[in-house]
Amino acid sequence: MPPSIDLLQGTLDLLILQTLALEPMHGWGMAQRIQQLSKDVLQIGQGSLYPALHRLEYKGWIESEWHTTENNRRAKYYRLTQTGKTQLVTELATWDRLSLAIASVLGRVTETSS
Repeated sequence: MPPSIDLLQGTLDLLILQTLALEPMHGWGMAQRIQQLSKDVLQIGQGSLYPALHRLEYKGWIESEWHTTENNRRAKYYRLTQTGKTQLVTELATWDRLSLAIASVLGRVTETSS
């Protein structure tokens, strides 16, 4: 099993917001979707996920409601608010700037001359 990758808090927030932009879902479903889409590179533990969900809910970026799952269990489903949708756009722009800056420092950006 490859070593786990620690995520910065802002990165986890961005992943949650992006995941919820697709559809409302419960915490375990979000963790599974992120793991699946990252081809098992990103594995979000409950100790990181649920505090992040509470933080995002406190900020008003997501809302939650109790629903019954497909397995007939009660689970809290989260969805993006309008404020969260706006914040997602901001977070994506910040991510783009940050990843480009890091790539530049690592010498992995190919610059094109005009």
